[in-house]
Amino acid sequence: MRITHGQKLVMIGDSITDAGRNKPIAEGLFDPLGRGYVTFIDSLINTYYPDRKIRLINVGTSGNTVKDLAARWQTDVLDLKPDWLSIMIGTNDVWRQFDLPKIKEGHVLPDEYERVYDELLTKTRPQLKGLVLATPFYVEPNRSDAMRARMDEYGAIVKRLTAKYDALFVDTQAGFDAALRHQYAAALAWDRVHPNQTGHMILAKQFLDALGFEWSKATV
Repeated sequence: MRITHGQKLVMIGDSITDAGRNKPIAEGLFDPLGRGYVTFIDSLINTYYPDRKIRLINVGTSGNTVKDLAARWQTDVLDLKPDWLSIMIGTNDVWRQFDLPKIKEGHVLPDEYERVYDELLTKTRPQLKGLVLATPFYVEPNRSDAMRARMDEYGAIVKRLTAKYDALFVDTQAGFDAALRHQYAAALAWDRVHPNQTGHMILAKQFLDALGFEWSKATV
């Protein structure tokens, strides 16, 4: 696995990353990391790689767009001095275009999304040992669905940024698409956005696969 001994991983995003985490900074005792994929990742790393003593911090915040990340970037990323940074953002940037179409000031269109995201990475990447960029997703098998098609546009932006900044790419949509061949969308996310525990495990697996996680690794 790419993350090595004693390194610090900070994970930032929206409600899917937040998942009820402790505030303001989630780490430490008593299950602070929330009920989602971040907790699964932390638990699996500690189970399979207990010797590495990797420090994981969750700073996901419900409702965030990439512009909200930019507003708190100094305190929630730069001040924490991560070795590795994981970003999954874009769901609300897209969703507000569909559930609140008339409130246009809440929309983050593709050009702005890419510009703000790119600015954050430009000033942050040189300070990192590793960067992980995860696509936003929509748990909808019909790729012609308007919101699914829009979400795929933002996923393509993330893929471009991954190449530009020498990051690891997490294709979350591909993980859900594979599951949707066998399960109905509501069995993974009631609103097609917020995953249940199975959906969060899909996210965790996609992330860990990108990191080179050895699932057959013996722990003793």
